[in-house]
Amino acid sequence: MAYRFSKNDQFDYEILLALGSAWRQGADVGEVLSAASAVGDGDEEGWFRVWTDLARRVRAQGERSAAAGHPVSARHAYLRAAGYFAMALVAVDALADPETHLRAVFPEHRDCFDRFARALDPPAEQVSIPYEGGPLPGYLVSPPGRSGPLPTLIANNGSDGPISSVWTLLGAPAVARGYRTLLFDGPGQQSMLFERGVPFRPDWENVITPVVDHLLARPDVDPRRLVLCGISQGGYWVPRAIAFEHRLAAAVADPGVVSVVESWWANLGPDLRALWESGDRVGFDQVVTGALQEDPALASTWRWRAKPYAIDSPFDLLTEVSRYDVTPVADRITTPLLITDPEGEHFWPGASRRLYDALPGPKRLVRFTEAEGAHLHCEPTGRALFEQRVFDWLDSRLDQV
Repeated sequence: MAYRFSKNDQFDYEILLALGSAWRQGADVGEVLSAASAVGDGDEEGWFRVWTDLARRVRAQGERSAAAGHPVSARHAYLRAAGYFAMALVAVDALADPETHLRAVFPEHRDCFDRFARALDPPAEQVSIPYEGGPLPGYLVSPPGRSGPLPTLIANNGSDGPISSVWTLLGAPAVARGYRTLLFDGPGQQSMLFERGVPFRPDWENVITPVVDHLLARPDVDPRRLVLCGISQGGYWVPRAIAFEHRLAAAVADPGVVSVVESWWANLGPDLRALWESGDRVGFDQVVTGALQEDPALASTWRWRAKPYAIDSPFDLLTEVSRYDVTPVADRITTPLLITDPEGEHFWPGASRRLYDALPGPKRLVRFTEAEGAHLHCEPTGRALFEQRVFDWLDSRLDQV
């Protein structure tokens, strides 16, 4: 099944994600295809402009609907606009003044998502989760017509995805099945990074445990039916967290990640890896910096991926990313864990199986294939199938507690 919308791999994948989000009203297929066709291959400035313009048009549609008393249309428009603003930001590090554009557009993205969240039925509750150095911001979304303690899903984002994506990928299907759902920004993620400058940390249990504490203090959360699900680099966050946090009934890693740095070495190649392993910090930094200067597209992708770590030296960055490895603690994982294994996984190929094999406790490995249209990282165009397989498993696990 061969289809491409851009020769730029990152842009092509973002378009697939946007098309898949239409399943949960996060985009409109026609809007996505029209915007994608208006951007030339490798035109980062055009990408930023086209998606920003689309987002502002759709936001204006939402404002008109809200003013005319059409809350459903307004809600749908605000969610789409939030997603399109997030699409624009993928290219922000290729612009002449990335920080200025980021400071301008990220608040527009988050404002649209806030409007969407307030327009839900019932409205999402904005929460502040106690955390060292300052609270984690989040949204607790409840299913309509339900009260009392409910099963609750913690939706753990990945390395650079927007909160609108974690909603369409995890939050919306969970709420549709009767779960309360917590969306939050952890260290290095979105508002924590862009507005407060808080970077990633490898010991993610020190993020999830405060989240669990917060939820278990609420009377509307069933303490026996609390689950954690992570997407993309969340496939590392989740197993790392549950190696230490044992109050969760079940967990999902989409996909499984053993060592985060593997996705970096796949692009850098064996020669650069050997240079890094030699300990030659100066030589490694010179080679990588030279390569980035010669390839502006690669440089913008590097800056976007490196931003959550807040480390300038390429050598030091790779040294830090190498700490994000679940191998030393995998034998401590006893929480039932479902791991997705999509065909064509391009960030961490083979890692889902290796994580599965390393687990001592209850586990399930779920394959998604190209023949099903559910292949690639986080199954961008196979969302209905993902939901059916993953949430049927979660529901069955919770029925046993």
